[in-house]
Amino acid sequence: MEAFWVSLGVIFVAELGDKSQLMALTFATRFKTMPVLIGITIATAAVHLASVALGSFIGESIPTQPLTIAAGVAFIGFGLWTLRGDTLTDEEREAAERSTRSPVWAVAGAFFLAELGDKTMLATITLATDGSLFGTWLGSTVGMVAADALAIVVGRQLGTRLPERGVKIGAAIAFFVFAGVLFYEAF
Repeated sequence: MEAFWVSLGVIFVAELGDKSQLMALTFATRFKTMPVLIGITIATAAVHLASVALGSFIGESIPTQPLTIAAGVAFIGFGLWTLRGDTLTDEEREAAERSTRSPVWAVAGAFFLAELGDKTMLATITLATDGSLFGTWLGSTVGMVAADALAIVVGRQLGTRLPERGVKIGAAIAFFVFAGVLFYEAF
């Protein structure tokens, strides 16, 4: 359960202000919410399953202390990445706009491609190096879907009045705190 809750919290925070939230909101303006969330869930589950497998391999291959230090450095990087922010590429925007056949598969395909190499994928890999694989996979998947669902609901309610900079700063601070905890554990 600990791996589930930690992964859920970390990935939820990582997703705040991420380009995936922009994609979720874009898709939700074209399609009903439920097919969008199902597509997000399918893509997230697949990407995070691969991430957990990779993280498990890394966790078994590298000694604990250097791995914990590397994870702390990674979380500092995720915090800086969050402050920098994400934007949709032209390809991602076009994929969201031209998808009309099956909303579920259009969303799943676009999200799958967008998440490859994204900070939530990298954070999931990092989390899986030292936790329950199933708990990490389930928590990271639920955390991402919950953050994207929140973006859809809040985005529809508030439109463009969201304090984007405040959300980014709060998420970055959370990453820096996680990094501090990892450094404390390592030393």
